Amino acid sequence: MKIYLFRHGETYYNKNNIFTGRKDSKLTPKGVQDAREISRKLKNLKIDIAIYTKLSRSKETLKIILKHHSECKKIIVDDRMIEGSYGSLSGKKYSTIIKKYGIEKYNTWLGNYYIRPPKGENYADIEKRVKKFTVWLEKYVKENQVNVVISAHGNSIRMFRKIMENLSIKETEKLKIAHVKIFTYDIPNNHK
Repeated sequence: MKIYLFRHGETYYNKNNIFTGRKDSKLTPKGVQDAREISRKLKNLKIDIAIYTKLSRSKETLKIILKHHSECKKIIVDDRMIEGSYGSLSGKKYSTIIKKYGIEKYNTWLGNYYIRPPKGENYADIEKRVKKFTVWLEKYVKENQVNVVISAHGNSIRMFRKIMENLSIKETEKLKIAHVKIFTYDIPNNHK
């Protein structure tokens, strides 16, 4: 049994270097192509269950993937895999934040496990909810003997990888999550 995890396609906020967080931003034409690329990579694999978050970029990407998967019997919305909150940075351009607070503060807010952006979440906060999701997901996959796809977001994928790959905090802070990369996890079949 397998879990296929991927990031949504490029959005207008991504393209324009704007902190997205929980704000909704639609896929760009390139984002649609990103989703089609993921779809091509998954085309010949069996998918039983699909999971996305309430944000349209996650749902739009998944919709493109599922065009080739009529065998998918269940679609679940689960916001434990939603993007991290950038708090008061959300909706603002990176350059504006750098100009106002400096590059060091910008880098600290974006790449430090324990430091939160103003009114936002840090990686430790995101990991708590993603951990609950992974515990539930592994149990669900084993009990139901299913393959799952998850259309998620950069920061939740970062924490999912930390948990599933036993990465250190330093390794996790350095992860880059591309739009067309699929992370695949094998779940042992303990079904009797």
